[in-house]
Amino acid sequence: MPDSQSQPSPWPPHSSGSSGQPDAAPLLLCGARLTDGRTVDVRVGGGRIEAVGTAGSLTPGPARTSAARVDLGGYLLLPAPAEPHAHGDTTLSAEHPGPVSYAPEDVQRRATEAALLQLGHGATAVRAHVRVGDVQGLGALGAVLQARRSLRGLAELTTVAMPRLLTGVAGADGLAMLRDALKMGASVVGGCPDLDPDPTGYVEAVLEVASEHGCPVDLHTDAADPARLSRLAAMAGGLRSGVTVGPCAGLARLRGEAAARLAEQLAAAGVAVVCLPQGGCGAADRRGTAPVRLLRAAGVRVAAGSGALRDVANPVGRGDPLEAAYLLASAHGLRPEDAYDAVSGSARAVLGLPEVRVEAGFPAELLAVRGDRLSGALSLAYSRVVVHRGRVVARTSAVREYCNSAAAAELGLPRQGRGELS
Repeated sequence: MPDSQSQPSPWPPHSSGSSGQPDAAPLLLCGARLTDGRTVDVRVGGGRIEAVGTAGSLTPGPARTSAARVDLGGYLLLPAPAEPHAHGDTTLSAEHPGPVSYAPEDVQRRATEAALLQLGHGATAVRAHVRVGDVQGLGALGAVLQARRSLRGLAELTTVAMPRLLTGVAGADGLAMLRDALKMGASVVGGCPDLDPDPTGYVEAVLEVASEHGCPVDLHTDAADPARLSRLAAMAGGLRSGVTVGPCAGLARLRGEAAARLAEQLAAAGVAVVCLPQGGCGAADRRGTAPVRLLRAAGVRVAAGSGALRDVANPVGRGDPLEAAYLLASAHGLRPEDAYDAVSGSARAVLGLPEVRVEAGFPAELLAVRGDRLSGALSLAYSRVVVHRGRVVARTSAVREYCNSAAAAELGLPRQGRGELS
């Protein structure tokens, strides 16, 4: 098994603008392979793809004398993934004994490290769910928002405010806390209606606050109660800013006809589903994966997230979108193209981000993975180059070596390593 670790690389140069953030220098991505089999050069400028041409055909451009060149020979070039379901406040907490620390400095450090790990995997945008109220108040949210500021220019980190209760006497405090969280900088209204004594009232409160502020909604639900999910779909249909639910593993435990009816209702309401093929998250009581093929057949937009990243819900969670796509293909029967769309195009749509294609005019949010086909990239995605806003922001390299053998020499098998293993 190869070791996969970040290694020093000659980074393309960049300059710093008046905002203090790096301005993307002209960039040529050379010799990359596309999923349609073409080998191309890609010219990037101003954070967007300027041109795509046959290998060796592109120059820096008429107004430029030079551009940084990145050799992507042997790599497959793809739209970058996005992470639609992370937990910024509890991430990377499994290895620490005792209760999770919500001290702002601990949350900020963990959230920043997690976002960088996910960026190394290729996710240039992350939606982080953060609990508000109870013991942590708004402290954890403030820490994740600080992490967001420190990551500007490297990755996009948005936050979902998650109050525990929104109904009854106790819910009044949660409702006030939710509105304060949005004023503070949270951009999505969320939560877990399954944990409230009045789940329908919880959803009504969330939708009302979201409508007031023009915010999207992202709710945690196991979806094990068909009537409850049906009511949620009926209520959510009118929210123009969009509604997402997940992980909805309970749908897979329903009988076929009942699950199909609910899928049709979600599709009619325009409600997207984020599944978690790598495992559960702290707000979901049960593990499992939503019935992705049934949902897609009904017309539901299905994205895939990572959920827990080495926290108590999944102490070995990797936070790797390509692993999520691999599992959708290997365990749930999606074509590699559809599986990758769940972590890229559909995930970006759920986050309200613009579409990305490897074509002129589209945002330069790209992931290069060593390999020549998507199926191989999902299987052995060790070496990666990540481009955000037209700038190379992360590289991961891996080399596999074997000791000398007569069989390899006789058959002319490909070898990456050049030295002998001792």
